[in-house]
Parts: sequence; structure tokens; C-alpha cells
Amino acid sequence: MTKRAYKERFYPTPEQAELLAQSFGCVRFVWNNTLAYRTEAYRQHGQSISHSAAEKRLVALKADYPWLKDVSSVILQQTLRDQKAAFDNFFNPKLNARYPRFKRKDRRQSIRLTKAAFRYRDGEITIAKTKAPLPIRWSRPLPGAPSSITLSRDRAGRYFISCLCEFTPEALPVSPKAVGIDLGLTDLFITSDGHKSGNPRHLKHYEAKLAYHQRRLARKQKGSKNRDKARHKVARLHAKIADCRRDAIHKATRTLINENQVLCVESLNITGMLKNHSLAKAISDAGWGEFIRQLEYKAEWAGRQLVKVSQWLPSSKLCHGCGHKVEKLPLSRRHWHCDGCGRAIDRDINAARNIRTAGLAGVSLWSDRSGDGGLAAV
Repeated sequence: MTKRAYKERFYPTPEQAELLAQSFGCVRFVWNNTLAYRTEAYRQHGQSISHSAAEKRLVALKADYPWLKDVSSVILQQTLRDQKAAFDNFFNPKLNARYPRFKRKDRRQSIRLTKAAFRYRDGEITIAKTKAPLPIRWSRPLPGAPSSITLSRDRAGRYFISCLCEFTPEALPVSPKAVGIDLGLTDLFITSDGHKSGNPRHLKHYEAKLAYHQRRLARKQKGSKNRDKARHKVARLHAKIADCRRDAIHKATRTLINENQVLCVESLNITGMLKNHSLAKAISDAGWGEFIRQLEYKAEWAGRQLVKVSQWLPSSKLCHGCGHKVEKLPLSRRHWHCDGCGRAIDRDINAARNIRTAGLAGVSLWSDRSGDGGLAAV
């Protein structure tokens, strides 16, 4: 048994939308107030505020601000738990998480409810402080009763519900195929069998329209209703781009998981690559991080094996046939001839084949200092 989140869209009634807006505001206030209190206590006195102390302080906050009692107490308590988790991640050196940030009204809003704050019955979910169930547009039935739900509203004004349920993943039939995958920008991914996916470049497709709406937004007076309308149009276009990108990646990763038993990919330092201002926009538009993330959890659910090869493997410079390595290979050179065996080599397909070979051989480290001119296996 494992847990999986099922995300659906819902369309609240005016009364429900008002309650959700109030809940978002109360959660945001408690988060920001508690975060400011914790930060100031540490700066002034070097004191670390515990979770139990923050919960006791929440009682005093409700006395000072009676409108906090108009929403479910569960979401306020859950906000403090989420903040505790954020600080735990920040102090964990392995996660490299940043310091918790203050929540803003003009960003995505969300609340999380445990079983004490909602009721699930006959495929309908009713949250605390309301009588009517949420009008959810289900795309599929839930495998069971959710243990918690998250209600959110994105910057485009759309409402979503994410239901966390337990489910039993079913392993796919064993496949004899193994594939190496090289990520790129001209093509989102290239496989070792020669397939090139192409790159839809969703941001570039809508770039002119996005720039037009952003110019209109920049000319609007701050605080005006026309500015809010213009901001909404920009947010809707950004949401459309993100949806298109996510949908394309889901389809690509599902196909790769269904067809291959072993998938070998390169463990790229995407955060570091984004510091290259010439390529950062194209890399973000390609969605490499989301591509790898989906391969990881889908492979685990389907009984597939995902092998990560070290980023220091010179997969593009090594001939997949004879192992000869070229000394210099600029990015502009997409094809080259091997001096060792004389074959014509496609840079991307060659890299994918080397990644496949290294992954199947259990290679995780390339050492230029070894001096043997080959792959260094663990």
C-alpha cells in the first residue's frame, strides 16, 4: 500500500467561495504572524520557538482576533504543522531547503484538511462550516476514502481539490527492453534506439501573446480593477502554458514506462544549469526536472527500474561503438566522425546509447583522473 494524491477541479458556490476566501486569509495570517514571531525571537534572543509553544500561542491569537474562529480550527492547526515541517526541512542539511517564506495574497492559496474537518460519503466531500458538498468534477473514482484533502486556488482563479488516498500499485508485465534517455533542448528527450521526441516549446508558442498581455498589465494603475483584470489574463495564459507542458510530459513518461523495463537517465544538476542565463529560459520551458520526477514515481509504481548515470560521464564525447573519446565537442557540433572506427555519429543518439551502456553496467562515476580513458565502475 502506498499513498497517492488525486487532483480534481471543482466549482464552488458563491457561499463556498466566500468561506474559502476567508479560510485562505486566516491561514495566511496565522502563517505570517507565527513566522514573524519565530524569526524575531531568534534574531533578538537566539530563541527557537517549538511547535507546542506555537500551538499555545494560537489560542492567544484567536482571543485577540475573534474572526479566526469563523473558520475551522483544523486548518489553522495544520498550518502550524506545515510550518514545523518547513523548518525541519530547512535545518536538514541533506535537503538543502530554503528558509520558510511569508505567504502573499496575490499568489496561490491553499488549505489542508484532515478527517476531522471534512466528510466523505457516497463520492461526495463536504467540508466543515458548510452544508452542501463541494461540486467536484470527477474524472475518475477514488480508490477509497481520503485521509486528507487540500483545497487550492491558483492565480488564474481556478479551484482544485487534491485527495490523498491509499492505493495498491499494480506492476506492469515484464518487458525485455532497456533504454537510455538523453535530455535535450532541440528534442525534449532522445532514446538509445534513435527516437527523437521533438520539443513543443510551449512558452515560445505563446510568448508573443504573453508579452502583449504583460505590456497591457504594466500600463495599468496599481490597485485598479482594470489592473486586476489584466493580471488575471496573464495568469490564465501562464496556467495554460503550464498545463500544456505537464500534459505533454505525462504522456511521454507514461509511454516510456509502459514500453521499457529499465530506463537509464543522466543525473543532471538542473539548478546549476539554470544559472546559465543563455539557456535558463529554454531549460525551464523543457521541464527536465518534472520529466525525471515523473519517471521516478511511475517506475516505482509500475515495477520498473530507473538508473541514474553520473552527470560527469562524457556521454556525447565517447563513441558508442569503439569507446574513442574526442577532446573537444562544442554544442554547435551535432554530428561528428569517430577517428577510432570512422563511423558517423549523431551527438544525441550517441549520448543516449552511452547512457544506456553505463546504466546497464552499473556505472555511476566517471573519473577523468583515472587516466584509463574508460568508464570507472563502482
